[in-house]
Amino acid sequence: MTRRFGVDEAGKGPVLGSMFAAAVVCDPEELPDGIGDSKTLAPARREALDERIRAVADVGVAEVGVERIDDPATDMNTLTVAAHADALGRVATDGLAGVVDGGDVDAARFGRRVAERVDADIDLVAEHGADGAHAIVGAASIVAKVARDRHVEAIAEAHAGYDVGSGYPSDPATREFLRAYVAETGGLPDCARESWATCDDVLAAAEQSALEEF
Repeated sequence: MTRRFGVDEAGKGPVLGSMFAAAVVCDPEELPDGIGDSKTLAPARREALDERIRAVADVGVAEVGVERIDDPATDMNTLTVAAHADALGRVATDGLAGVVDGGDVDAARFGRRVAERVDADIDLVAEHGADGAHAIVGAASIVAKVARDRHVEAIAEAHAGYDVGSGYPSDPATREFLRAYVAETGGLPDCARESWATCDDVLAAAEQSALEEF
């Protein structure tokens, strides 16, 4: 049995909530059929696969909250490196080899940065599109996406009465949630990434509307 690792993240681009990274370690031959890029799978299918992956693999999950994302002293590439390394560090052992999804335009550089942060002596390769090319990385993509999905569900429950949508800036429901929340409370919800341009736009629009009413 040859155990390998795969690492991927979910939630890098949303304006609401945390980013999650997941590392999966197992013999890829033991993974269930039907694994692929989590974005191509229906939520119910991801949930079912997540359960089956966890039954055969060691899994590490790392969360990066909005406070860290909004910290002006860092950036999303560095946070993505840290999240991959955190998740992998929870399950990595000396001599383990595997693949991480390249979270930077320079995949090799991203891989080096992740490896430097992991204490175990590992053989790590980073590739763009690894979640579609390697089942072990696709498995990590699914685990990370399920963690992100559950996080968004918790955000929705905490803001009952609003439709928070998917949390992505391109989602009209998410943008309307932010607009309505700011209009009602005068500020952004705690789950919002205040440093995102979407939040700047919502606050600017609310301020302009207030000026016009005045």
